[in-house]
Amino acid sequence: MRNFVVEISKYSKAINPNFNIIPQNGIELVTGDGMVSGQPNMAYLNAIDANGQEDLLYGYDNDDQPTPNATISYLKGFLNISKSTNKKILVTDYVWTPSKINNSYLENNNSGYVSFAANHRELDNIPTIPAQIYHENNADVTSMLQVKNFLYLIDPSRFTSKNDFINAVSASNYDLIIMDLFFNDGTAFTKSEIDKLKTKANGGKRLVISYISIGEAENYRYYWNTNWNTNKPTWLDTVNPDWPGNFKVKYWNEDWQNIIYGNDNSYIKKIINAGFDGAYLDIIDAFEFYES
Repeated sequence: MRNFVVEISKYSKAINPNFNIIPQNGIELVTGDGMVSGQPNMAYLNAIDANGQEDLLYGYDNDDQPTPNATISYLKGFLNISKSTNKKILVTDYVWTPSKINNSYLENNNSGYVSFAANHRELDNIPTIPAQIYHENNADVTSMLQVKNFLYLIDPSRFTSKNDFINAVSASNYDLIIMDLFFNDGTAFTKSEIDKLKTKANGGKRLVISYISIGEAENYRYYWNTNWNTNKPTWLDTVNPDWPGNFKVKYWNEDWQNIIYGNDNSYIKKIINAGFDGAYLDIIDAFEFYES
């Protein structure tokens, strides 16, 4: 998986040197042996621009419930290795009690992390708490290190149209938007539509990043072949019981990697062509499934 991320980064940055690569979870990859005491893997750290981490303070076992202290300590050990190499840490906590939301923002900030308190696990809404975005500002944000807050909104199903989605996001002042390349009907957002989202309501510039799963295949994506339902390719594995329509993949397989990057029909190339400022790589921790 580490090599997969590094190669995605090389491909992307050869096209756009300012393209951001942000792996979510699987934070153990920042060291060579996957141990917090191990040596930082600089090839990997040099290939990425930030790390995303879910459930750091809330949601690890159950949403709106504190993550066990031992888990927090374990994850922060790796996150701080990445942070020490000047990488931004983007934390998503799943929490809806107002006092816990406030604590999530405060404690993540105290750790030097940028966080988002998601009150829906589906990531399908723009939260109204806090009333003002944490560290809201009107500065131009043109690099990951300038990001002070972010919105994680990858399920647009609550929005009736692309324009509805664009208008709602455009009315916000988040420094960074993480969204999907595609709308509900499967049509991709265009470069002109993404460009509209790159300005905050207060006039400041911001970054717009596209979500992409590289550790699971999704049967609602453009690349899905209906023949796979009965005749699976060698790289396609078992369904994820927690997310219907998502399938484990042998992510080291060349055929799967060709779907993700390296050619004009690849997912990453479509993201680049749409004008996104980077890719948010999910299911990085797929290696846990195969290691076990």
